[in-house]
Amino acid sequence: MKSAGALLILGVVFLFSSCSKKQSLNTLSQNEMDEGWTLLFDGKSLDNWKTFNGGAVTGWKIEDGILYNSGVGSDHGGDIITKNEYTNFELKIEWKVSPQSNSGIFYHVQEGLTDAIYESGPEYQLIDDKGWPEKLEAYQYSGANYGMNAPKNAKVMPIDEWNTSRILVKGPHVEHWLNGTKVVEYELWSPGWEENKAHSKWAEAPYYGMGKSGHIGLQDHGGQSMFRNIKIREIK
Repeated sequence: MKSAGALLILGVVFLFSSCSKKQSLNTLSQNEMDEGWTLLFDGKSLDNWKTFNGGAVTGWKIEDGILYNSGVGSDHGGDIITKNEYTNFELKIEWKVSPQSNSGIFYHVQEGLTDAIYESGPEYQLIDDKGWPEKLEAYQYSGANYGMNAPKNAKVMPIDEWNTSRILVKGPHVEHWLNGTKVVEYELWSPGWEENKAHSKWAEAPYYGMGKSGHIGLQDHGGQSMFRNIKIREIK
């Protein structure tokens, strides 16, 4: 039988070992690297990003490995996009918003066709679901394909905790995941999608959702949004 002192030492060693294995922010594990994941944000710079329809990023800031939008009003700092374009991919990102704030993640964004990023790429909605001061439509809650598909069985973390989102795009097939649950699934350019678009706010936005590839985008829209651990894996 081990002594109390020996058990205490074993407990401390186990705790230290567990803590040391905790992955640092904005890094890739060996397993992720083997699977083909790459970082879109290293926690220190915005080298992989640019302003939508523009050049260098302004209005955004990085503090303690976290990316903040401007937080001072609608579109003040400008929406940002990846410099690279992606076709089929899996995207993972952690996010949270301040009270009464909202933002979005875009994909297949095309530049030079419209002044508004949301009239180009579909949007994975991010919002303060419980604290928003006005009534939300079903397609406005976090995890939604904004304006098109409402999330199902979505569970958002408390306002001061981080959410984990995942977007899977393979050909026309798209999935939105929120905190480990698939909340939205749709087929781009299908008859059902075309009908949905025709009866949505995108009916008069001819470029919305039409790109077969494009940039990943982050929105600077209404209030403060925060992002970290932004990773992407291209798939066949």
